[in-house]
Amino acid sequence: MTFDEIIQARRSVRAYDSRPVDPRDIVAMCEAARWAPSASNSQPIRIIAVTDRSTIERLAKEAMGPVAGNRWVREVPLLLVGCAQLDIVTNRIGAGITGIEYYQIDFGIAMEHLVLKATELGLGTCWLGWINTERTKVILDIPSNVRVMAMMAVGYPADAPPKKRSRKPLEKLLFSERWGTSFPTNK
Repeated sequence: MTFDEIIQARRSVRAYDSRPVDPRDIVAMCEAARWAPSASNSQPIRIIAVTDRSTIERLAKEAMGPVAGNRWVREVPLLLVGCAQLDIVTNRIGAGITGIEYYQIDFGIAMEHLVLKATELGLGTCWLGWINTERTKVILDIPSNVRVMAMMAVGYPADAPPKKRSRKPLEKLLFSERWGTSFPTNK
């Protein structure tokens, strides 16, 4: 697949077959995340790969609580718990100077690298952000200087891809020089 094909093939998958994710694929996805840029190359991202059935079920029950729409998570073959280490100097100084929490940007870039690599490998993913981070920390023994940011369900899609995904036209998203001025797209 070309890069554009990978981007267009990526989707949020909420039904997976029972095949386990190959450990080499877990490493490949996390390697892609590792190469993501970060503020001052601080590399604050940490990932916990969870494949143990009882731990996944516990996370689904206790860390996702009453979110009924996420019950499908109990069946995923792999949960990647994405974290950011907060005690890195860049995180403390950068936020104090600019007010921007750079680790959040770094995390988003790294996880998107991971998602695109998963797509290339034929795996489906789904970001899970509505989670109880404190319960997650307890269940996975995550230290206090680390923030749980999100979870990523990963596995082989069991559902058929949607027929067509709609996207806003580029003209609604891309402006030239100032807000609202159309950028020539020459389509």
